Amino acid sequence: MDTDYGMFQTISHSTELQWVNVAIALSFILFDIGVSSVFRLGLSTSLFIAAARCTGQLAVVATLLQKVFETENPWLVSLIAFVLNFLGTFETVINKSKRRFQYMFPAVLIGMVGSTIPVSIIGTRYAMSVEPFWTPIQYIPIVGMLCGATISGVVVSVSYVLKELVENRDKIEIYLAFGATRMEACRPIANEALRLALTHPINNMSVLGIIAIPGMMTGAILGGSSVHQAAKLQMIIIFMITASTTLASIFTTFSAILVSVDREHRIRSDRIQDTSRNKAGRLIGAGAGAVKKGVQGVGGGVKWVVGSVRSRMSVRMYSDDTGSERERLLG
Repeated sequence: MDTDYGMFQTISHSTELQWVNVAIALSFILFDIGVSSVFRLGLSTSLFIAAARCTGQLAVVATLLQKVFETENPWLVSLIAFVLNFLGTFETVINKSKRRFQYMFPAVLIGMVGSTIPVSIIGTRYAMSVEPFWTPIQYIPIVGMLCGATISGVVVSVSYVLKELVENRDKIEIYLAFGATRMEACRPIANEALRLALTHPINNMSVLGIIAIPGMMTGAILGGSSVHQAAKLQMIIIFMITASTTLASIFTTFSAILVSVDREHRIRSDRIQDTSRNKAGRLIGAGAGAVKKGVQGVGGGVKWVVGSVRSRMSVRMYSDDTGSERERLLG
């Protein structure tokens, strides 16, 4: 491989970044926290936690990858590639998707692995001329970039399909009632989902270079590569990202359709889970429980006050009656 591919080298031979430099850069986050406090956005805690997570995660990853780069073990590289895809699937299914379909996790995992791994192998071996293709210092960052970019496409496509199956169910059932198969009835939905998933990569390719200089190209230049080599590397990576996003989006889109519309051509709403409603329901339930406990507490307090007043009134009336009877007997 050409030595000009310095993207994965250290930033400069004469400059070594220290934690002091990171602390200086952290002042930008402090500025954001200050803006959040002034405008009362309520994001100060989130910004601090996100910055802390970013720092900790990158520090741990840097330590682990340094060990992997030194060992150059292909099985360890394969394990890390799978872990990256697994974590990407977890992020997609658990944190990013408002609606989920049954068996979504294995479907997304297969789609991620089946797209990022072949594309990364072919692209690294033949487009980037890296031999062996699994060389850790090149292959692992490539897989990581493909996973990160593929997530957005999968989320967009699956979210659109499930949204249409839930909100426009009647329209789809009309097609099914007139004899259309599940794929014929859902073809417009699948086409639109894939179009939306590919819109972001297309827009990225359209603005690269003239309007925006991507961080990948900037990193290669800072690493010592020539500008021309950095530009070629950027072209290769963005083409790989587009292909990986396309493959994963196609697989997960049709998986969502095949699971949500069964072989009898019926829309199975029981196989679609609305996570936003579940969260809202849990919040409402917790709020209702708190209100109920509060009402019970207030009711208990009122009963105690009423009981105390009644007992005092009873004692006072008893003492008044006793005094009157004593006066009558002595009078």
